[in-house]
Amino acid sequence: MNDQYAELYSSYQWFVPSQFNIAQACVHRWAHNTHEGRKIALYVEDDLGQREAWSYTRLAETTNQLANGLIKMGINPGDRVAVLMGQRPEIVAAYMAVLSVNAVVMPLPAALGAGQLAARLRDAQARAAIVDTSAGPDVLQAQLAYPDLSQIIGLGFQHENIIPWRTLLARQPTEFKALVTTSSSPAFLLYNSGSHHPPCGALLAHGALIGNLPGFVSSQNWFPQTSDVFWSPAPWTSHQGLFNALLPCLYFGRPLVATLGQPSGGRALDILQHYQVTNAFLPLEMLVRMQQAAAGHHDLALKALALDTHALEPSLLRYCQSSLQVTPNLVFGVPEANNIVGNSAQKWPAIPDSIGRPYPGHLVSVLDPQGRPCPAGVVGQIAINRYDIQGYADPALFLGYWNNPGATQARYLGDWCLTGVSGSIDKEGYFRRIPGR
Repeated sequence: MNDQYAELYSSYQWFVPSQFNIAQACVHRWAHNTHEGRKIALYVEDDLGQREAWSYTRLAETTNQLANGLIKMGINPGDRVAVLMGQRPEIVAAYMAVLSVNAVVMPLPAALGAGQLAARLRDAQARAAIVDTSAGPDVLQAQLAYPDLSQIIGLGFQHENIIPWRTLLARQPTEFKALVTTSSSPAFLLYNSGSHHPPCGALLAHGALIGNLPGFVSSQNWFPQTSDVFWSPAPWTSHQGLFNALLPCLYFGRPLVATLGQPSGGRALDILQHYQVTNAFLPLEMLVRMQQAAAGHHDLALKALALDTHALEPSLLRYCQSSLQVTPNLVFGVPEANNIVGNSAQKWPAIPDSIGRPYPGHLVSVLDPQGRPCPAGVVGQIAINRYDIQGYADPALFLGYWNNPGATQARYLGDWCLTGVSGSIDKEGYFRRIPGR
């Protein structure tokens, strides 16, 4: 392999427009063009195997109806709107509608439970929530503990305290002019998924999507290419599901497979075959399920596979190369700065037990407790600088923790943002992640 890393890394330059909105970039601009609007945005398959397809036009029209509804409900720029849904088209429309009205999306996993949901809703002072049946009961319970959650839009269920999704959208026009936002305007508020007290939410700007693109493109072996189709079972309420799958895929106008429920290993292989998926991002546990379920022949079209893990066992690597016919790219990131280190099988070689090199546009190091770069092989904390090697601000970095300047300040040593993950770096610039430290 011709190692192209040095040239790619040294020559990369950020271009972040002053005005940028994720909804405009991921949905509206495609729908505004008649030809592009007819293209498939989402292939949808539920846990019973029922299938449908959503075009970019349909997605945009649903987004616009919901955006009009949010305005009628009194949602203002900067308001936080919680979204708790499974991997379905409506969650995409919900995200894009909230961003279109210049409010802040607060994705939350349904599995948190009423108590932890209430804590996060209260911390963010959320105005409204958009939920499906997976989270509806817990959100209604959380509302009892946090009555300032004045409005809940519910999909697929009825309750006196909710506004039915279909009723709200049926009254709204399919046209909406998205509000202008800057690239530094808040877009997503991502809370930790554990039971940390108090909850701590990382605020990301619209421009964070641009900051994720070099790592996404690299880890997907220079996505997009003609006929690319993407799939990831990672929840679209997680930073991995958002920034390693959903948002960059829509940004490039390519189709994405949405799968309700958590697929088994066998079903995952069937999905890859049926939709001729070319690119995927998989949690490690899904790859293990696929290896365990592998039986019979699957006619796959995979060209790139990204994995978020500290290392890959030799048996799993052999499975990927022999059965899936692809060499996986390990990636690393945190909610505060995603997709900052990893591999790209077609551009530079991977080495065993390494999570890769810093992706173009990111200045990453391993620091000792005093904030000094560690020598090769010495364990410290992986950190990303506010600026790249050209001196430009890195758009991948979060804006700070919501209403918590002390926690934000504690995350930094000078211009270095600490990831909270231990690791080391070798003389060739490859990083190793130390689990459990």
